[in-house]
Amino acid sequence: MPKAQRQDRPGTPDAPRRFVFVLLDNFTLISFAAAIECLRIANRMAGTQLYDWTVIGDSGDVTVCSAGARFQLDGPLGELSRDDTVLVCGGIQIHQAATKRMLNWLRREARRGLKIGGLCTAAYVLARAGLLDGKRATIHWENHDSFAEEFPEVDLTKSIFTIDGNRMTTAGGTSSIDLMLGLIAQDNDEKLANAVADQLIYSSIRTAQDTQRLSVPTRIGVRHPRLSHVIQMMESNIEEPISPAILASDSGMSTRQLERLFRRYLNRSPKRYYMELRLQKARNLLMQTDMTVINVALACGFSSPSHFSKCYRAHYNTTPYRERGTQSSGPQDAP
Repeated sequence: MPKAQRQDRPGTPDAPRRFVFVLLDNFTLISFAAAIECLRIANRMAGTQLYDWTVIGDSGDVTVCSAGARFQLDGPLGELSRDDTVLVCGGIQIHQAATKRMLNWLRREARRGLKIGGLCTAAYVLARAGLLDGKRATIHWENHDSFAEEFPEVDLTKSIFTIDGNRMTTAGGTSSIDLMLGLIAQDNDEKLANAVADQLIYSSIRTAQDTQRLSVPTRIGVRHPRLSHVIQMMESNIEEPISPAILASDSGMSTRQLERLFRRYLNRSPKRYYMELRLQKARNLLMQTDMTVINVALACGFSSPSHFSKCYRAHYNTTPYRERGTQSSGPQDAP
């Protein structure tokens, strides 16, 4: 495997495309492994070395993934070839991985025109470095709310992956496969990308137009079009909750019919279900951002901090302030 020092490869069509994987502390193993395996298999299926790669990091020595496995790095952060493609691999505790050294290095390489991507939660680090301003991007759905609050200048989507100019982001997990298959198809042809997918037993290649979460009916285990429509409305209107009367009317029902529908399929009232959605978002913001408790309450549709605290304690058996206090090591992030 090539070392991390700068390598000005010959500018010939036959030169392998090199990917530089930057492993952040506590990176998610599946996102990294999925991406690098696609490159290895592409070389094998093509019968030639289309791609090579190197693995670097802030320490330049060893880094540890979120599962506890240790990885020997090829080298530290250094100046790269302008033909390299950088993929930053994130995971949990992503706020701590956004060190000053890492951000400065990313800004410098971006100024030199390199293609830079973020796998899983690494979109946060790219955004902190200012590399996603005015760009379309995505991030794991658990981090979506906190990211949107902190980086309003980024056009955040709920896609599996995004490519906007020389910036790429993925939602985490197996979405790295979809991104890499897309790049392999661009570099070569869809036949090779399909051959790689077959080797991975990956039967359905997703595109940037696919969304990352399961559909509402699949998530709740109920296939009822009106119920799904109401829940989608609730999920899209957390900051300014919609009244049950409007939810019912928009779905072609009476308020009483709406109440019966929720009781029958979800064993709770529409009001209770809506409250749980808002509190879940509040908990994500408390654990993943530095927003004040008051601002979290407002972002989740609570006009009164005292009412927010009362509802939060009833649901989670702790107060928002104590929840925030337990995050002494910094905000936690999605896997």
